[in-house]
Amino acid sequence: MNLNAAKICLAAGAALWLLAEPGGRAQEKLPVGHGQDFTTESYFEPPHDRQIKMRLSGAEVTSLPGSLEDIRQMRLETFGVDGKLAMVVRAPQCTFAPFDGLANSPGHIELQTGDGKFHVEGEGFMWRQNEQFLTISNRVRTVIDMPAVKMNAS
Repeated sequence: MNLNAAKICLAAGAALWLLAEPGGRAQEKLPVGHGQDFTTESYFEPPHDRQIKMRLSGAEVTSLPGSLEDIRQMRLETFGVDGKLAMVVRAPQCTFAPFDGLANSPGHIELQTGDGKFHVEGEGFMWRQNEQFLTISNRVRTVIDMPAVKMNAS
């Protein structure tokens, strides 16, 4: 595994760890049939149960055969217990299997930390919630914004 792939796996694993709820799915209630401009949220466990942990939204959601959901203009935001934005994931389209905790798409995906200092994008992805693992399969590009190192000349 090259360094770039290791960074992506590390960042994706950390990001998805934020999404996983003990004993349950981070996303619980998607509309049945067809819906537009939907948003669903999950919260932290007590004593932080008033703080949003994750917000999933989309421009459109359509139920598909096999208990699948087609989500258009998907946006997933995760937050820290302090309420600060931790991460934003965007995809024009994905298929979500809520009972299996799987989301995938052959299309584009973007992941960015809340502070904007880490950004990953690519084509084609599979999110396995139970394993807390995101695979971005093609044309992966990673940008890490780090301050310049200042060297003293002595």
